[in-house]
Amino acid sequence: MTIRHSFSRRSFVALSAAAASTLAPKPTQAQSGVRLGGPVFEPYNSPDAWIKAVKALGYSAAYCPVGADAGDALIHEYKQAAHEADVAIAEVGAWSNMIDPDPKKRAAAVDKCKTQLELAEKIGARCCVNISGSLNPDHWDSHHPKNLTSPTMNLVIKTTREIIDAVNPQSTYFTLETMPWAFPDSTESYLRLLERMKRDRFAAHFDPVNIINSPRRYYGNASVISGAFKAYGAQIRSCHAKDIKMSDKLTVHLDEIRPGLGNLDYETYLKELSNFPDTPLMLEHLPNADEYKKAAEYVRSVADQAGVALHG
Repeated sequence: MTIRHSFSRRSFVALSAAAASTLAPKPTQAQSGVRLGGPVFEPYNSPDAWIKAVKALGYSAAYCPVGADAGDALIHEYKQAAHEADVAIAEVGAWSNMIDPDPKKRAAAVDKCKTQLELAEKIGARCCVNISGSLNPDHWDSHHPKNLTSPTMNLVIKTTREIIDAVNPQSTYFTLETMPWAFPDSTESYLRLLERMKRDRFAAHFDPVNIINSPRRYYGNASVISGAFKAYGAQIRSCHAKDIKMSDKLTVHLDEIRPGLGNLDYETYLKELSNFPDTPLMLEHLPNADEYKKAAEYVRSVADQAGVALHG
């Protein structure tokens, strides 16, 4: 049976306040400006070369530059280089189906999450991020009739606790990216996860495009964005930057698209992010360096028009 959230306004506000005050790191105000980041296409074979490539793109945040097999000494060198250059390592991806219906695949995915969370801890990343996964046996990130049910939320919580408890991170956090058809699929369901997880090292990740799954949210996405930041903004460790466009094709059809070509309210997004200046905004899912350049230029132009400072 699908979960139907029945929070009253009072319980929703109380849960938001409790989650924000007890479950997450508070942003520091030492830095100023929103941190923008994205992939690096320039080849690099050393921390210095990586930093040079990041800076050449005008980024102050970056994805993790090495894999878990890099070795502790090299991982430390990249961590130190990022610190000295004031580049935030936003996230380490753990992309896998940690609730796969196949027990062997699920176990392998959970092991991957543990390995990537360990990497995030070693390199000083703000978080390790995955999606909660899917019960779909054929597509790890797709919809399934049982994805948004109470038993599945319980499974997500149990599995996430196992990952965090096995690694016991002291500085980084494990997060779940918002999704249109898997938990967390809304502000309310994210708050419920944050409340029920009962792990200090579980925090939030935000991708507004991924929870715009109806015309109501499409045209009201500014409220979706503001509502999420109001509810759990202090717990968000990293954000994704893309855009969304709804076509006239029946039935409802929504496409992910490059920032600036869709309907996402980037002015609201950037203004909300500016209240949490340590939280990176990471461009993703574009095919080449030129498309990333155009996306970054758009984000910077909106920030300039909105009077929002970018870091660096």
